Amino acid sequence: MRNFFLLYLFLWVNISAFAQFAPPAGQIGSTAMHADSSIFVGWANACSLTRGYQDISNTTLGYALSGDSSMATGKAGINGFVSLGDGGNAILTFPLPIKNNIGWDFAVFENAFDNTYLELAFVEVSSDGINFYRFPATSNTQDTIQIGGFGAVDATKINNLAGKYKALYGTPFDLQELEYQNGLNINNITHVKIIDAIGCITNTFASFDKDGHIINDPWSTPFNSGGFDLDAIGVINQAPNDINELASIKTQLNVFPNPMQNNAEIQFYLEENSDASISIRDIIGKQIYHTKKYNQLKGFISILISEIDIDNGIYFLILETNIKKLTQQIIISR
Repeated sequence: MRNFFLLYLFLWVNISAFAQFAPPAGQIGSTAMHADSSIFVGWANACSLTRGYQDISNTTLGYALSGDSSMATGKAGINGFVSLGDGGNAILTFPLPIKNNIGWDFAVFENAFDNTYLELAFVEVSSDGINFYRFPATSNTQDTIQIGGFGAVDATKINNLAGKYKALYGTPFDLQELEYQNGLNINNITHVKIIDAIGCITNTFASFDKDGHIINDPWSTPFNSGGFDLDAIGVINQAPNDINELASIKTQLNVFPNPMQNNAEIQFYLEENSDASISIRDIIGKQIYHTKKYNQLKGFISILISEIDIDNGIYFLILETNIKKLTQQIIISR
């Protein structure tokens, strides 16, 4: 019996060590999220950049130069991308904090041109802008033969590393994985840091996953566009700027973009069937707009700001249901 147990344990450890993860975008079981998905409620709006070398083993080539920090903000595929270089990093911030909810909470976009040319990066988050906590990354790619500068990586060997998917398909991350990190408030993530994983398999320069495995990805890439090419970070679960949260966090009120122009929309999500109403009040409390209460089936409801006759200014948007009241400040700027 003891020998059987040891054999079982040996097999389990080895199978676990080489577990297969989600496949490339477009394949069954993939977790890739397209930039046009309605699941995204916001995007990073500021980026601080620290470049890495084009080739960390030959620093005379200088730093990566392609793009600038502004290209990592806004929706994926719109503003271009910024290259981090070997070991470079970018810290991004958002109009409202990212919060933990059921499922994925945000996604990171790279600009890979196909499903196998994957440049990878670590992802860290912070709720104070000072202390950062890393998602536990796994790379089961072989690390005995260097993947060349235009080589291929198998996405099913990669987990919790940004760059797993091709351009316009975000790699999602779930804050629940970091719930036990002391000093981190997973319901108030203000900063996300993206750190290029140096793909070199030489110990002197190598990057390592959570289990101490070397991360092997296309290297070297001694070009201006060397290293991880950051396109965008899309927010899935955004902390509402609410005054009074009375019930389940699964009821949400989102406004995007804010300040609001004619193409902006008010969106709310109801976890359960409920009476619901939306009203808008000015800064002295006068009601400017109101939808009468009506029975709403659970799910998403959207209202275009262009459908509301309201002057430019600062207002309070209020969602009321049978069990909850959410209030968010909005700015109308047509």
